[in-house]
Amino acid sequence: MADKPNQGTGTGTKTRERVKIEEPRQYKVIFHNDDFTTMEFVTEVLRRVFNKPADEAVTLMMRVHREGQAVVGVFSYDVAMSKAYQATAMARQEGFPLQVTCEPE
Repeated sequence: MADKPNQGTGTGTKTRERVKIEEPRQYKVIFHNDDFTTMEFVTEVLRRVFNKPADEAVTLMMRVHREGQAVVGVFSYDVAMSKAYQATAMARQEGFPLQVTCEPE
């Protein structure tokens, strides 16, 4: 009796399963305008927490002031939540009601 080819010899064809890897979802960090948080404080938070250069921090602060809100950065979920928490904590420590939210991009 003749052996069938590739049966039990370990020389068969293997198939590879392709795995689709998706980029992690990005989240927008949004500052909301209020009547109590000072423009100077918002600019300082943008510089310290979000590492914005002075001119960009002022531009973003003015957008928050004029339009009622502005996206100040886009990050992975963990980074966005961490930065939002830091900004809110700084505001509360100084007695400001600055509202910072995160939402998917």
